[in-house]
Amino acid sequence: MASKVANQPKAPKVIVGITGATGTIFGVRLLQALQDCQAETHLIISKWGGRTLTHETSLTAGQVRQFATYNYGPHDEGATISSGSFLTRGMVVCPCSMRTLAAIANGHGDQLIHRAADVILKERRKLVLVVRETPLNDIHLENMLKLSRMGTIVFPPVPAFYNHPQSIDDIINHTVMRILDQLDIHLDLRERWDGQLSDSGTVRSLGSSKSDAV
Repeated sequence: MASKVANQPKAPKVIVGITGATGTIFGVRLLQALQDCQAETHLIISKWGGRTLTHETSLTAGQVRQFATYNYGPHDEGATISSGSFLTRGMVVCPCSMRTLAAIANGHGDQLIHRAADVILKERRKLVLVVRETPLNDIHLENMLKLSRMGTIVFPPVPAFYNHPQSIDDIINHTVMRILDQLDIHLDLRERWDGQLSDSGTVRSLGSSKSDAV
């Protein structure tokens, strides 16, 4: 009997998890960007991810789910994305709470986000954790190092200023662009570094300090 060859997806399949850390707008914008490039997205919003979303944005969890191709409940551990046979480009947890980080680092798959991330790790696929907390304690750092050594990309949403952002949207778009780069999905959502230094940038002095800008 001839073996059946798995169909290769025309568009990348990406799993997206949104947890209860601050910065849910990064997850929303990530979904919008993936929708614009016609990627197939599989979304899980945790209980506290949905609560933080409504606190930080004007969107409801139901509205955000409309940006995804497929949606799953946070405890639906029988979902297709909980199996290694589900072929995907990778997974992004955006934002990633310290609780979720700890659960993934220690193999506690008691929620679908944790289980799906565990599958990504065991299948040696791309896992990007947009971790959000500051300052970081030893537990946070040890969990990040543990996962980094497994191949996880630890991606704090640190803003860049070399492209002179004029709004919060500019900062969000640049961060999302760099997150997608980790999955080999390259969208020019903001200017990339071109190697040219600008003479137009200005530094606003704070208070009475007269120190020179470095």
